[in-house]
Amino acid sequence: MELDLAIASKRDARQYDPRPLPEGVLTRILDAGRLSGSARNDQQWQFVVATDASDRARLGRAAYSPGNLVGAPVVVAIVIRGREMQAFDAGRAAQNMMLAAWGEGVVSCPNGIAEPAVAADVLGLDEGWRTAIMLSLGYPARPRDPTRRDPEEWSRRARRRPLAESVRYL
Repeated sequence: MELDLAIASKRDARQYDPRPLPEGVLTRILDAGRLSGSARNDQQWQFVVATDASDRARLGRAAYSPGNLVGAPVVVAIVIRGREMQAFDAGRAAQNMMLAAWGEGVVSCPNGIAEPAVAADVLGLDEGWRTAIMLSLGYPARPRDPTRRDPEEWSRRARRRPLAESVRYL
């Protein structure tokens, strides 16, 4: 998929087909996160993968929308340590993973952490580590075809503020 089409057509998804992701697909998604940039190249992150239904259910208790995690075949928790800049780095890794997933036909959704202590317990985090975000990943519950529109049409339908309202030049 062309990059402009991937960016314009990517939408968060909260319902998933139950089939598992092939190991190669998951590896490419995780590697996209690993390859993202980080402040001073610190790479103060870990990607904790949950594919077992009971682990996903336990992680769901830490999220604002538990169903997103419970219903997804894969959950990736991005955990970080160190300075506040690491949260930005986690966002960069997350976006890389979600775009790589979409390029593989896999949908995703970022999930906020409502109960950080629960997430830390389930993930077995050492002191100093915290969960920045959890990504739910899976094949879409209903088929999606990003090529049914061109990037410009996806952009028009995105319900985002116009670019002119989002950009200001000095």
